[in-house]
Amino acid sequence: MDKTIQTPAEAVAAIPDGATVMIGGFGGSGAPIELIHALIDHGAKHLTVVNNNAGNGHVGLAALIEQGQVDRLICSFPRSADPSVFVERYKAGKIALEIVPQGTLAERIRAGGAGIPAFYTPTAFGTEVAEGKPIAEFDGRSYVQERWLKADVALIKGELGDAHGNMTYRMAARNFNPLMATAATTTIAQVSQIVPLGGIDPEHVITPGIFVTHVVEVANAAQEEELNRSEAVYP
Repeated sequence: MDKTIQTPAEAVAAIPDGATVMIGGFGGSGAPIELIHALIDHGAKHLTVVNNNAGNGHVGLAALIEQGQVDRLICSFPRSADPSVFVERYKAGKIALEIVPQGTLAERIRAGGAGIPAFYTPTAFGTEVAEGKPIAEFDGRSYVQERWLKADVALIKGELGDAHGNMTYRMAARNFNPLMATAATTTIAQVSQIVPLGGIDPEHVITPGIFVTHVVEVANAAQEEELNRSEAVYP
């Protein structure tokens, strides 16, 4: 099955209002900027977004938040290099926030992809993050129950891809992307290059095509940090 899509706009066109969207990346590393900007142009609203942070500057995730399209954010670091957009909207009561410790966030996503509805972790025990969650004791230590995270859509970024959706990643850009690919009903991937079938050594495939719904080639993809250094604003 050929999963290639010609443009980011076509790839995100079916994302509905109210969707839960996982967005890959660790800061700008592995962030699918072109897919996020296409989602802004598409105009879907009342989104719940799962990401490592709250975006920076006025591009990418920060721009999606700035356009008023995100009602709720689930992340580990809401304040990073330049979180002014998120901070302003949060203080104004225009966006809800769920803070999740980074390792717990990764495991909740992994659990969603693996079909594990809940697990226990000692992280956050005794803090506000644990309030209202079940607590259990194992071998004399208290653990917090955390629920899986799943999404309607995952937007991810890879390096190489093929028409079946098999993917590789470039160094640190791997981060949350492979986990999110497994935890969403629909996974949309932008890759730097689409290669012929068989063009990726099977031993090098990180995300198998079974987890990918659509793949779109975006050569020379934008980098969040470079956009911010140039004081870019989107749209």
